[in-house]
Amino acid sequence: MKADWLAWRNTPWGKANPGQWRYALRNSIAMCLALTIAYCLELDEPYWAMTSAAVVSFPTVGSVISKSLGRIAGSLLGACASLIIAGHTLNDPWFFTFAMAAWLALCTWAASQFMNNAAYAFQLAGYTAAIIAFPLVNTVETTELWDIAQARVCEVIVGILCGGFMMMVLPGNSDGSTLLNALKTMQTRLLEHASLLWQQETTDTIRTAHEGLIGQILTLNVLRIQAFWSHYRFRRHNTLLNYLLHQQLRLTSLISGLRRLLLNWPDVPPTLWSQLQALLQELAHPQATRYSVAKILAQLYPTRADDFRHHAFWQRLRDFCWVYLDSARWLHEVEDGTPQRAISPPAAPAFTRHADNREALWSALRTFCIITLIGAWCISTQWEAGSGALTLAAISSVLYSASPSPYNSLTLLLRTLVLLSLFSFAVKFGLMVQITDLWQFLLFLLPLLTTMQLMKLQQPKLAGLWGQLIVFMGSFIAVTNPPVYDFADFLNDNLAKIAGVALCWAAFAVLRPGSDQRKGRRHIRSLRRGFIDQLSQHPYHSENAFESLVYHHISQLSNSKEESARRWLLRWGVVLLNCSHVVWQLREWEARSDPLTLVRDNCIATLREVMSERGVQQRPLAAALNELERVYTTLARHHQPDARRLAQLIWRLWCSLSQLEQAPPPGNPGDSATRLT
Repeated sequence: MKADWLAWRNTPWGKANPGQWRYALRNSIAMCLALTIAYCLELDEPYWAMTSAAVVSFPTVGSVISKSLGRIAGSLLGACASLIIAGHTLNDPWFFTFAMAAWLALCTWAASQFMNNAAYAFQLAGYTAAIIAFPLVNTVETTELWDIAQARVCEVIVGILCGGFMMMVLPGNSDGSTLLNALKTMQTRLLEHASLLWQQETTDTIRTAHEGLIGQILTLNVLRIQAFWSHYRFRRHNTLLNYLLHQQLRLTSLISGLRRLLLNWPDVPPTLWSQLQALLQELAHPQATRYSVAKILAQLYPTRADDFRHHAFWQRLRDFCWVYLDSARWLHEVEDGTPQRAISPPAAPAFTRHADNREALWSALRTFCIITLIGAWCISTQWEAGSGALTLAAISSVLYSASPSPYNSLTLLLRTLVLLSLFSFAVKFGLMVQITDLWQFLLFLLPLLTTMQLMKLQQPKLAGLWGQLIVFMGSFIAVTNPPVYDFADFLNDNLAKIAGVALCWAAFAVLRPGSDQRKGRRHIRSLRRGFIDQLSQHPYHSENAFESLVYHHISQLSNSKEESARRWLLRWGVVLLNCSHVVWQLREWEARSDPLTLVRDNCIATLREVMSERGVQQRPLAAALNELERVYTTLARHHQPDARRLAQLIWRLWCSLSQLEQAPPPGNPGDSATRLT
């Protein structure tokens, strides 16, 4: 039998590259350093400092800083909440249970209203209060509350500072370089996506690629936030980076809109397809200029003045080229570290998002019920280790309420806790009872943590398990000051932690989150509501804001396994977005002829009867399509150039709106909506 697995090159240490070694050593040393400092400061539970250092172990400076700020803010808010709640209600167990359940429910709801670090801060505010307050149920002295609260906050801050210090000693990847490379890659991908969509065929690959591209652009917004915290250069260029992301979203919309025109163009010139590929190749050239692109566009220009479809397509294609070249120019300005002039890009709003309030309230109710029921069980049984069950249940219910697959996350956490219980028993009662100094334990802990960090990087499928083992290991080994070795308490505490997560899993099974089908319907109703607002004289959202809102809705089901729900949401979003772009261009269109302006206003007015929040009104839709077709056919033969330009816009509106013919009637959100093409 060959023992190749024993060879050095096949071990985690032999397979690790320099970047993996740097990441593993940085985080492992930070955790050991945090444990040492907390122990020297004589904090009663220094392992929380080690856990805090593990939580902020990210590969880049910006991600560490942004996560640390959210963690500090959440810890301070949670500590204040625990002081107020426990200080006023600890003498009444039932009142205390209801108050803590209400606070955790509030934090669960608030976390769903935000994204990124703000959401994490509210999550942490919830379970930090649980970590501080629940262990006090077995005490009679409320004066201990302040000591415990300040100790937990100090441990959190020590862990964060150690993580930041090691990031300076062993710096990770640059957030700015990562963002710039991602932006340049996205520019290339946009051209590849255009080449894919500007074809005569319709395949599932096109739908999947469009959804994936949207998700990647929205992910770049997270990289922008991390780069903002990593270097002053990107803080100075934050407005430009936000504008660039909006431009890339606009390019995605232009690609989709041009595809819709191609599919509704009955007599496409045979040479158009080869000319489009030549145009995309020129745009992909690093030295492409407006002049070189304009020479190819000139070959695509329609020869007949009355060919309004060709004119409409050419105008939109020209817009795509100019937006792409403009984005490439601004991206070059960002890459230039020392620009010779001040950069002042056009103003662009922040990315718009939407909170599913119904799902948020349901998650808050579930959290309240979990904590209340477990608290009632602990009160009735007088279980001394019940605080551990409450703490883990609070962490699980708050943290996984926003998870796209909470059952898988909770199952993974249960698996982690069982493995840690067995491992910590061997370490605590096999090793720690035989050592007397902290440095001896650190000689064992540092290689162990380094190996686990390497395994997390080298085994992507098990990265979640290794990450949870690293984060929760400190609370199971429980390095306290002074150390305590009581097997009964150890067993009781571990069983309580596992029971808390298991009961939380059962609560998620009973009060299960809404299905992706229901979430998709709510997102689509919100899209319809937003589109109706776009038709008003003074819309609440601007064109860019509504565009980012639509793409945010689409991204909410990007991890869903319900393909029909994802496809349904994507198609509705693209259809309504294409229509809204034409509506904004109709508003901006001006003519010297008052009758043409009246025609424009009548076209916009016909749309208001087509859509309601509940769905598409089929009869008004058919009448609107017939009216739009009659109008653009008549205007195309008009002698005034303004009339022919208006015909181009109205034909584009007809192309976008015609997709709604296959939508289900109001009150019937069945699978027939997936036939929207």
